[in-house]
Parts: sequence; C-alpha cells; structure tokens
Amino acid sequence: MSKIANAFKNGKAFIPFITCGDPDIETTEAAVRAMVDAGADLIELGIPFSDPTAEGEVIQAANMRALSKGLKVDDVLEMVKRLRKDISIPMVFMTYANVVFSRDSETFIKKCADIGIDGLILPDIPYEEKDEFESICNKNDMDLISFVAPTSENRIAKIAKEAKGFLYIVSSLGVTGTRSEIRTDLDSIVRVVRENTDIPCAIGFGISTPEQAAKMAAISDGAIVGSAIIKLLEKYGKDAPEKIGEYVKSMKEAVLSI
Repeated sequence: MSKIANAFKNGKAFIPFITCGDPDIETTEAAVRAMVDAGADLIELGIPFSDPTAEGEVIQAANMRALSKGLKVDDVLEMVKRLRKDISIPMVFMTYANVVFSRDSETFIKKCADIGIDGLILPDIPYEEKDEFESICNKNDMDLISFVAPTSENRIAKIAKEAKGFLYIVSSLGVTGTRSEIRTDLDSIVRVVRENTDIPCAIGFGISTPEQAAKMAAISDGAIVGSAIIKLLEKYGKDAPEKIGEYVKSMKEAVLSI
C-alpha cells in the first residue's frame, strides 16, 4: 500500500505546500516542523525552478527568492534527511521535469526514495507523457501524483483509474493563487473520480480560508493550500514558522469540522 494513504487514514486530510529555501532552508525546516505539529497530514515540498509554469505570482516570487540566494537541490535533500530523523508523515516533492531530467531521472528519483520522499508531483508533465517518470517511481516505491483539472473532461476517468498515492484535483482554471471563490463544478469531477478509483482525492489551487478548506474537504478527501502559506513567509520571514503553525492548525480544524 502507498505510504501516502496514511495521510487520509484518519479522515479528511490537510495538505500544506511550501517553497523550499524561502527565505532560507533553515526557515523551511522550522516551518515544516510547525506544520506537522499543527496537524498537517502530508507535506508538499516545492523544489524551486526558474520557470514554474503552474504557479501564480506569489509562488513564482518565492521560487525566485530561493534561487537568488543560491539554493541548491542538494540543500533540499539534506533538509529532508534531517526531517526524516523524527518526522514520519508522508512528504512529496513538487517540482518540474527539467529539475529531474538535469540530475538524471533514475538517479534523482532513487535519491528521493532513499531519503524518505513518498511521491513526486510534476505539473508540467501531461498525463500522456507520464510513463517515463512513473516507471522509475514504481521501481523506487514512490508515487507519481496525477492531476485532474476542469479541462480534463472525458479524460478524468482514465486518469483516475491509473492514479497513484492521491489524485490532485485542480479547483479552477489558471495557476496557483488565492481566490475569493471557487466556481468549478467540482462535485461532478469528484463523482467521476469516485466511480473509477479508490485512491483518495484532494483539491488544491485557490484555497486560503478555513471556510474554503472545509467546503473542498466536504466534497473530496482533503484540501491543499500553498499561496496563503507563502504569503506568511513573505510577510514574517524567519519568524513565519509560528504563524504558519497557527494557520495550519486552523485549516486542519476546518477540514475536520464537516
């Protein structure tokens, strides 16, 4: 069984995202620990990339800040090693194909598995081109996480049938970022997913408030939040972990309240 399933074993999951290295890797590590202590069920660790096409302005800026300070992929890997000494909840990397390719896909994915990463999210890899990465992930007992978007339409069932770990449902068209409301017919998307797989599904993109998180968790198996957390890092810098912990606690309580 996928280790990622553990994130959903106690009911609705709250999944926070953080860009590694913004403002520095020490703050990232402290923020991850604060999120775990606050009840996060799975952590998405963003490995910065110079052209993060799925991201909105907030996370794009975080990528640039981390890279401009000289963050290296090896810094992120070493951080995960330290975290894995006492943190057992599932963790996945979210990054882009070039980051994996440039380090040799086989070598990089094996390193990720060896340090305790449970899954990989590559938003710039279409479903039809996932096999090259998925075959390597499978060999290393890692899950390549698939996306379903409002534009997936007649492909939703096919994607759901082959999903591993959890299925990432994109709440709306466009890139990541907070939104005042989410209008996509997510009920219909989740219904098709449920008809085709037992894998959990979680909704992300645009969620920032406890009310939104509860609404999305009511429809699916969990809520994913990134930009709202990055805004706290941008505002509070090295002092952000405590604020992030408080925020994650409120969001976790919200998804459990339904």
